[in-house]
Amino acid sequence: MTQKHGKKYLEAAAKVEAEKAYALADGISLLKEVSYAKFDASVEVTFKLNVDTRQADQQLRGAVVLPNGSGKDKTVVVFAQGDKAKEAEAAGADVVGAADLVQRIQDGWLDFDVAVATPDMMAQVGRVGRALGPKGLMPNPKTGTVTMDVTKAVSDAKGGQVTYRTDRDGNVAVTVGRVSFDEGKLAENIKAIAETVLKARPAAVKGTYISNVALSSTMSPAVTLDLATL
Repeated sequence: MTQKHGKKYLEAAAKVEAEKAYALADGISLLKEVSYAKFDASVEVTFKLNVDTRQADQQLRGAVVLPNGSGKDKTVVVFAQGDKAKEAEAAGADVVGAADLVQRIQDGWLDFDVAVATPDMMAQVGRVGRALGPKGLMPNPKTGTVTMDVTKAVSDAKGGQVTYRTDRDGNVAVTVGRVSFDEGKLAENIKAIAETVLKARPAAVKGTYISNVALSSTMSPAVTLDLATL
């Protein structure tokens, strides 16, 4: 192992058997042990998939509500007008607007985590697509954020919904909680996203679908998980 990592990382990595796939419960326990950040670090699970992301039908994208939340308070904005705007406000959206919200984003404001839009607003939202898209904030029907049911979209976002999508290398990485979470709750969240990824298997994929699952926290080494225990 090269010395580009610091002493604490190397000490933590020494506790992880590189070639071993840990049972879920053991993997979570080990991750807690090797997470050395002085803050309550995020926990992320990464699935390495044997998919060809150059093919549209092999790209995964969607959303899942984690049973125990993600550990992050999310700021939710809603593009809506009329009764739907009132509905979004009642549901607890942090900012609700139409042309005024579009203008605010055009002026450079992006201090939010989730954007929801009613279908009739998407033509206006498209004007700020270049700002929202690269940050993963563009409303999308696949993630339930382009919808007339703004109450559900806002409550899901506030209640622990996370989005997932394949990157160019076929990996899906999802935040599933914090290091401070109870081990059982982390396990439930990991199983929920694993089940979702398994169900989303593209029909065109033959043979092994998930080649590796790894668990890590901010700054920690990764712990490989035994897929069978998920």
